[in-house]
Amino acid sequence: QVQLVESGGGLVQTGASLRLSCAASTTTFSSLAMGWFRQAPGKEREFVASIDLNDGPTEYSDSVKGRFTISRDDAKGAVYLQMNSLKVEDTAVYYCVADIRGPKAVKETPDYWGQGTQVTVSS
Repeated sequence: QVQLVESGGGLVQTGASLRLSCAASTTTFSSLAMGWFRQAPGKEREFVASIDLNDGPTEYSDSVKGRFTISRDDAKGAVYLQMNSLKVEDTAVYYCVADIRGPKAVKETPDYWGQGTQVTVSS
């Protein structure tokens, strides 16, 4: 079983930056593809970003490409989401996700979810 705990959310103004962190409680972190989803009020959860093993290939949704960067630190068992140039429409609960089946599974049907961290961007 993998437990994921997010941190780093908060209230910021348009154009600001935030860095989300996700700590995984597992000894097999390096075997997990990792990612981030988000859910805005009244909307479905949507894929944000994923990263493959060994700091491998990354993928982003069109809405965040060029502004957000996903990274991982296998030694710390952590994944990060650096969010720059934040917009009001980035307001959402952000969830860390993981799956041993790879980045495609992370993007579509991840097995493991964190509890989420709120990001609010005000104008």
